[in-house]
Amino acid sequence: MKRVIFNQKGGVGKSTIAVNLAAIAAHQGKRTLLIDIDPQCNSSRYLLGPAAAEMAPTLGAYFEQMLTFNLFPKSDSEFLHPSPFDNLSVMLSHPELGDLQSKLEARHKIYKLRDTLNELAGQFDEIFVDTPPAYNFFTQSALIAADRCLIPFDCDDFSRQALYTLIGNVAEIKADHNPALEIEGIVVNQFQPRALLPQRMVEQLTEEGLPVLESKLSSSIRIRESHERNMPMIHLDPRHKLSQEFVALYAQLSTPA
Repeated sequence: MKRVIFNQKGGVGKSTIAVNLAAIAAHQGKRTLLIDIDPQCNSSRYLLGPAAAEMAPTLGAYFEQMLTFNLFPKSDSEFLHPSPFDNLSVMLSHPELGDLQSKLEARHKIYKLRDTLNELAGQFDEIFVDTPPAYNFFTQSALIAADRCLIPFDCDDFSRQALYTLIGNVAEIKADHNPALEIEGIVVNQFQPRALLPQRMVEQLTEEGLPVLESKLSSSIRIRESHERNMPMIHLDPRHKLSQEFVALYAQLSTPA
């Protein structure tokens, strides 16, 4: 399964969800790959800490070699790095991705990531792609390459307005480039079940027929500790409520419809 985590609004927990779902898949014995295609490198740092900045090759080199003739290009497998956790590999982001974007667009390289993921699919049971908070070349490449799109959502009006645009963008990619692409669901993040506004907003989205997932993720200070210690929740505190919510979310995604 190739799954992209996408929301063009920042601050909705995209990287946190991508890393924790990938960690759970790996913890359950799945051969798992996390691809960090966001120039902010949040997923890379989450898993590997400061060491991520010193590791090579990164996706910066991966995309850069598409722009130059090279008699001996690196193979796709050379961009895979082991994480500290069993069964979990990562393709690292790099800040230079932002500088490469316009050049890649001009050279029409938007299908290259799809080819790479198809090549790597035999090595992995699960592939998760963390994307930038923008609808740009990298996000479009990821959506073209993926089977499923998971949309993080926090319960405020700005997120709701952005949600409709986002769904339209995914539909456009599906129509023009990737007919197999499906929106897997909207995952409500930092949910406060006792607060009236989040409850009402989730009810409204559901009434509109949007695919809001039953599994929701609570707000917790523990996730900040998870970031600081570079340990996904399943490894930091597997009995914590939020860890169990991530497990329930992964179980829901893994259950055939």
